[in-house]
Amino acid sequence: MSLDRSVYEQEHEDFRAGVAAFLERECVPHQEKWEADGIVDREVWRKAGEQGLLGLQLDEQYGGGGTTDYRFNAVIVEEMARRGVYGCAFPLFNDMIVPYLVAAANDEQKARWFPGLARGELIAAIAMTEPGAGSDLQGIRTTAVDAGDHYVLNGQKTFISNGILADLVIVVCRTDPDAGHQGISLLVVERGMEGFERGRNLDKIGQHAQDTAELFFDNVKVPKANRLGNEGEGFVHLMTNLSQERLSIALAAVGAVEKVLDLCLAYVKERTAFGRPIGTFQHTRFVLAEMATEARIARVFVDDCVAKHVRGELDPSTASMAKWWTTELQKRTVDTGVQLHGGYGYMSEYPIAQAFLNSRVQTIYGGTTEIQKEIIGRSLGL
Repeated sequence: MSLDRSVYEQEHEDFRAGVAAFLERECVPHQEKWEADGIVDREVWRKAGEQGLLGLQLDEQYGGGGTTDYRFNAVIVEEMARRGVYGCAFPLFNDMIVPYLVAAANDEQKARWFPGLARGELIAAIAMTEPGAGSDLQGIRTTAVDAGDHYVLNGQKTFISNGILADLVIVVCRTDPDAGHQGISLLVVERGMEGFERGRNLDKIGQHAQDTAELFFDNVKVPKANRLGNEGEGFVHLMTNLSQERLSIALAAVGAVEKVLDLCLAYVKERTAFGRPIGTFQHTRFVLAEMATEARIARVFVDDCVAKHVRGELDPSTASMAKWWTTELQKRTVDTGVQLHGGYGYMSEYPIAQAFLNSRVQTIYGGTTEIQKEIIGRSLGL
């Protein structure tokens, strides 16, 4: 069932063709190995940089794409979701890390970091979550004490995507323990800094190829030259980018839903029971009809959100609606897909089983479904 997606123009579709070709060539053939290894090969980041898939919003003079058009980012998210490519965290970098760098990095920092990031030679992560503070960023305990020309950083982070591979880690920390959210700052910790240690590559139920780590900071001396933006303005930067982060997750969710729909349609046309394809049974047709309808609703809604975001009109409440509804739909859709596949749906080698495991975290990271509903409820004056 085709859908006229007016949100994109020809230049975005041309870019899409290049992204698709890159993923088929450089990512899809290696997925099984990366899943087994629990991490991707750093070389794929360098190749992505060569292809122009990294740092689309970074300045051209540093090797970035030099565009403010989010639709190019969206194309990458969609094409990766359709192929189940989760290990290469290009959307994490483009949609969630680059905005902080663009908004807060000074000229010296841009010259120092941007070229390597755009080329894929430097890999970045952002460290927000702590063992005792997940969605509540104001509850973070990692501290950075002013020591003249540097800060002394102490604390622990967990569930950090790119945590093993990262050369640069944007650490959300407290520079003033008594100032509430106004005491939060962003410091960039670099690979090799004394006192910076990585814990284990965490054993997740899905998205195994995406390295996810614990990070430890024991009296790490972070030069003030590595502070992003002004002291105490970290929380403002974090809040400013949340709508784009949640839109990115929603885009991935819709791409995954459409992929599951395709898998199920193909399966029910081939799988037979009682002498005929199971797709000919009324119940199966009704289930697929519901799935197709919800996928269409999700796509139209999220495309509208993309258009609003490009115009600078996507408000936090609408972004939260998109994030929670599409990810819950993704979770429900893959569960239905497993049921349609029967016993084969429970076998790890089947794509539907992989989609089932990879989807579960979507309602958790980027702010849980419950957090999104709280944001929406407050916007209603409740």
